[in-house]
Amino acid sequence: MHVRVRYAPSPTGNQHIGGVRTALINYLFARANGGTFVLRLEDTDRSRSSDAYVKNLYDTFKWLGFYWDEGPDVGGPFAPYVQSERFDLYKEHAERLVAMDRAYYCFCDEERLSKLRAAQAESETADQGYDRHCRSIPAAEAAARVAAGEKAVIRLKIPLEGSTRFIDALLGEIEWKNEDISPDPVLLKSDGFPTYHLANVVDDHFMEITHVMRAQEWIPSAPLHMIMYRAFGWEAPELVHLPMVLGQDGHKLSKRHGATAVDEFRKGGYLPEALVNYVSHLGCSYEEGRELFPLADLERLFKIEKLNKAPAVFDYQKLEWYNGQYIRMKSDAQLAALVSPYLVEAGLLGASRDVASDVAPDASVQARVLGAMPLVRERLHFLTDAPGIMRYLFEEPPVPAAEEFIPKKLDKARAAELLAAAGALLPDCDLDNLVSVEERYRAEAARLGAKFGDLMMPLRVAVTGSRMSPPLFESVRLIGVGRAVGRVERALAALRA
Repeated sequence: MHVRVRYAPSPTGNQHIGGVRTALINYLFARANGGTFVLRLEDTDRSRSSDAYVKNLYDTFKWLGFYWDEGPDVGGPFAPYVQSERFDLYKEHAERLVAMDRAYYCFCDEERLSKLRAAQAESETADQGYDRHCRSIPAAEAAARVAAGEKAVIRLKIPLEGSTRFIDALLGEIEWKNEDISPDPVLLKSDGFPTYHLANVVDDHFMEITHVMRAQEWIPSAPLHMIMYRAFGWEAPELVHLPMVLGQDGHKLSKRHGATAVDEFRKGGYLPEALVNYVSHLGCSYEEGRELFPLADLERLFKIEKLNKAPAVFDYQKLEWYNGQYIRMKSDAQLAALVSPYLVEAGLLGASRDVASDVAPDASVQARVLGAMPLVRERLHFLTDAPGIMRYLFEEPPVPAAEEFIPKKLDKARAAELLAAAGALLPDCDLDNLVSVEERYRAEAARLGAKFGDLMMPLRVAVTGSRMSPPLFESVRLIGVGRAVGRVERALAALRA
């Protein structure tokens, strides 16, 4: 059997973590089995569907780095892959169910249905939902009313007794009492639009989908779909209901837990490799003792048997760890390219800011960004951290408060003395030989009767604006000795004021 799976989102919002997780599991299963991964747009909710959301869908998966084999934008043998372009097929098959006495025309208008819902809510009866009012209308009478132009929907006949059983490849046998299934749901609306249930079943059949892999929240729709498959006499695809993704509080992951839209993670400085790797582990395992997997390895190792039945918990700290690991795996050039948009957004890469270099500003700035990568790589948790960590390389930092310059157990005057001595050494330092530079500063600390750290701290604060910064002398090499000396002089003036 040639495996065919699909991701079938509704373009009614931006892509979120739950949808990406479903798409990724389908993709990995297809690749692991030499199968085909299909994208289908379920856009029957015309009031909420938007081309902007379709664009977001395409952009998201191009950024994440895995894509479908067939879909609206790439084509395929089962086109069209957009439900709004397949309405004739749905109408034909809804009417076919009516002809087989597996569905019926319903003429109840919204006024009657509203009164029914209100009465049920008031009585708190166990019988909720449609009351099957039109189910007993003789077929000939119903057909005549439709032919005369009376508006009607088509409803599926749910068996009144017994139960519906099906096998889930992960959860095993599931049995659903027919009395607990939504009573006679609408398949085709009066305007000719299909509901999710009809379009889903018809499309999965005609697109030859072999496995439906979706979140466990869709289990209640499975018996209804099985009833339709059996009514048509079609073989149903194998079902795999994936474990839910929960927040740390045990509730379904949502906006209240933080970022859930993929765009938020992207803008927040996450790498696509980190997001894919982490999401692939939500409710699934691969190789014990290993956490970082190239996409090709995930494709090779994925198996349904490695999915967990229990819900997965989305851990932002763990995702942050993944992100840091992938940041540190980047080359200097790769990382520079990744952080540059964030530096531009922060206003740090404008040519006008680079006024201390004889080299063309753009070339100087680019070289400085590239040269900073070995200094900042270990300090980055997110790409968005770069502007804050690197700002002193492109802008003059404000002179900190005096207490920031003063080492423990020393006073302001001693701090100024140490800073003056440390600054005086800078012009004669060979910054291409950092070992010799450190030796000179250690010798100077000994001459002054100071600890090496006490000599270096005021200089670090003066040059970078912070006690905590990337390596100091490498930073001086990047910004230039002249600029570093100027910062020392500004700091000394403030300390001696």
